[in-house]
Amino acid sequence: MDIKNLLRKNIANLQPYSCARDEFKGEASVYLDANENPYNAPYNRYPDPLQWKVKEAISEIKHVPTVNIFLGNGSDEPIDLLYRAFCEPRIDNVVAIEPTYGMYKVCANINDIEYRKVLLNNNFDFSAEEMLQVADDNTKLMWLCSPNNPTGNSMNQHEILKLVQNFKGIVVLDEAYIDFSSQPSFAKRIHEFDNLVILQTFSKAWGSAAIRLGMAFASVEIVQALNKIKYPYNINILTQKQALKALQEKEQVSNWVKILTSERSWLIEELKKLDLICHIYPTDANFVLVKVDDANSVYQYLVNKSIVVRNRNTVSLCLGCIRITVGTREENEVLIENLKGY
Repeated sequence: MDIKNLLRKNIANLQPYSCARDEFKGEASVYLDANENPYNAPYNRYPDPLQWKVKEAISEIKHVPTVNIFLGNGSDEPIDLLYRAFCEPRIDNVVAIEPTYGMYKVCANINDIEYRKVLLNNNFDFSAEEMLQVADDNTKLMWLCSPNNPTGNSMNQHEILKLVQNFKGIVVLDEAYIDFSSQPSFAKRIHEFDNLVILQTFSKAWGSAAIRLGMAFASVEIVQALNKIKYPYNINILTQKQALKALQEKEQVSNWVKILTSERSWLIEELKKLDLICHIYPTDANFVLVKVDDANSVYQYLVNKSIVVRNRNTVSLCLGCIRITVGTREENEVLIENLKGY
């Protein structure tokens, strides 16, 4: 697949902005090129626009070459950039599973792109054939999330492969919660498919939601396109430094994942004992989707107890559902004890 043929013509022909740190790479003793204040080091200097040190550290852990890594201000930045790179406003469209992460639709609306939904089945899984049937010659992107949000389940890997192999556009697979799943990531397989983009994040297993750092793994051509249209210094120096620190503590992250998956099992078993719980859906994420008698009432009851969960009652296929993030044992116990008093 020639990715250049999928790009919007103005993006393919775009001459990107060249910042001072793009033109000079390496270390110098005197920097007089970027109109920076010479005082207040190190915060006076612009950060590396392509975040090579962070990418090198990520590459060692994820086993993805640095040239196949794009870093964004959260995963929301590459989501938005993919629309801007490949979708012509008011002409092109995208197809996505429903329900799923809401920013895919929000970014479609922002970029004036038609957003086509394909409902999941009763097991919250999808059919590649149904996705392909909804597509046409103007469908540029397909959106999948696995494990999915808000349902928590992992998608059928055979169906994911079928979609990637048969769709003539870009398939975006959001793996924000992959660290909590027993299924393998597709990140190591991007070399097999030019049209596959994998999204991951520092916000979940890495415990670093505050630094706003998202990862996109894709072919060199797609990464080059995203770099072409991103803002020059999209990842600030504080985020880069904290990311490097986190990447040096991967054993701690692995420990957090073990604890949270164990707590997830404990929480599910305790929820099963409660009369107000109608159904608990299978989950591979760090949250649990449960159906209750009255989602609005349960949500408000917990808010009054200073406990905040997510009310998903109005989301497609999630009528009567609330989404509960797995917390510490102490937080989980507080939740259960208060639900017993509902």
